[in-house]
Amino acid sequence: MSQYVNEVLESLQKKAPWESLFIQAATEILHSLGPVLEKEPKYKKHAILERLVEPERAIGFRVPWVDDKGQIRVNPGWRVQFNSAIGPYKGGIRFHPNVTLDTLKFLGFEQIFKNSLTGLPMGGGKGGSNFDPNGKSDAEIMRFCQSFMMELFRHIGPNTDVPAGDIGVGGREVGYLFGMYKKLANEFTGVLTGKGQYWGGSLVRPEATGFGVVYFAEEMLKTKGDSMKGKKVAVSGFGNVAWGAVTKATQLGAKVVTISGPDGYIYDMDGISGEKIVHMEEMLRIDRMAVAPYVEKYKNAQFHAGKRPWEQAVDVALPCAIQNELNLDEAKILLANGCKAVVEGANMPSTLDAVEFFQANSDKILYAPGKASNAGGVATSGLEMSQNSMRLGWTAEEVDARLHQIMINIHKSCVDAASRFGTPGNYVNGANIAGFLKVADSMIDQGLV
Repeated sequence: MSQYVNEVLESLQKKAPWESLFIQAATEILHSLGPVLEKEPKYKKHAILERLVEPERAIGFRVPWVDDKGQIRVNPGWRVQFNSAIGPYKGGIRFHPNVTLDTLKFLGFEQIFKNSLTGLPMGGGKGGSNFDPNGKSDAEIMRFCQSFMMELFRHIGPNTDVPAGDIGVGGREVGYLFGMYKKLANEFTGVLTGKGQYWGGSLVRPEATGFGVVYFAEEMLKTKGDSMKGKKVAVSGFGNVAWGAVTKATQLGAKVVTISGPDGYIYDMDGISGEKIVHMEEMLRIDRMAVAPYVEKYKNAQFHAGKRPWEQAVDVALPCAIQNELNLDEAKILLANGCKAVVEGANMPSTLDAVEFFQANSDKILYAPGKASNAGGVATSGLEMSQNSMRLGWTAEEVDARLHQIMINIHKSCVDAASRFGTPGNYVNGANIAGFLKVADSMIDQGLV
């Protein structure tokens, strides 16, 4: 590892040791940049790493709102605008009780590289609150979203910062956020993505992240002369990412046997396809925290309370739920059970030691980090921005085709960068290096700002 990387990471540890998620993300990314930094001293000369790990702007604010009983509630809100070297800040808004500034810094930092990989002009950012929409009425969610946007609107815009949805922020929440932005700014612009189809949204956006994950998995398997057809697949989560992944994997001839939630996971030996995929959406609308009701309708399926699906013998694992959901012990089980590929759909779902294990066994199991394999969501958000700018809409087939090509291009960028810097087949290094070069060179070009 480069001495330069060591110095930057030690500085981060001293400055904010409590930001464990951000430090985990920075450690994983910066470690892989060693070959570049040794070959190109200009990045140290321009203090690129020191500038890269410091957000350009981190905005914190209070979000007061009134619940249905007339009680005043207050939540914190944040927007981390991390890097705008290659375009306006772009990244989701997350509403979840576990959200902290640390969470959003890790997500925003990852977003810099993910957005760079898409080839679209988008910088990195992230926002959110510890507000929990689960169990809230539509009226309560509307009041919270409106209050959140009353502060956020002054910091965003179609050429400044374009937020999107994320965990806890779906079409309903984006609608409420956009409505308040439109009222406050007195303009109809493409300032949010994930919008409704009739008011500027893009077809395929809800399922785009999951589609992209499967497209990336297909490209990885092709390098081994294989494909998704006939593969037994474990998926975690049951939200939009998992739904898209299950749908596209099934279309490509795979058999998905698991989904999961905070309460445990479902194993369906008959495969999750057809009306079962539709039922996933229905379950999510009823209770975002429970997959157990699946077995009430599909009696052959099994529910494993409090567990994660990585104990099952599968060919492909797609972690699509949340950060750090796949640990070292589970990584070892997947390999022992003959898993051929782990392709991340969530952001940083594998712990750092699990990632290191996958990399150490790259001759036996393929591993793709989320910043590459789950970039389909933000890529399609970028396509939505393009459609908004041109005041037109593409068909679902056009959007899907563009998404597919972007994922093919991202895979090629990762493979080429890994080979160029002496670590062929290492998707972690390839993704981080390819994303870094574009951003770092742009920062140098634009001077010390």
